[in-house]
Amino acid sequence: MTLAEVIDDHFLIRYRALLDAEDKAFDELEHAFEDGDRAHFEQDLCEWRAAIQRKLDYLHRLGVVLPPAVAI
Repeated sequence: MTLAEVIDDHFLIRYRALLDAEDKAFDELEHAFEDGDRAHFEQDLCEWRAAIQRKLDYLHRLGVVLPPAVAI
């Protein structure tokens, strides 16, 4: 399957939702940082990383982005 076949309306809707979730998580992280709230910062950092991971998993699953190679 080519990249052009993968990127359709359904892909774009799902990807936009994943980007929005990542953006929202980053906003929360930013607010915790600005407020000096270490406990919420740590929690928000985990949530932001999870949002990024969900986005990357989606892209990997569809073959849009390949996982990085591990050099030995």
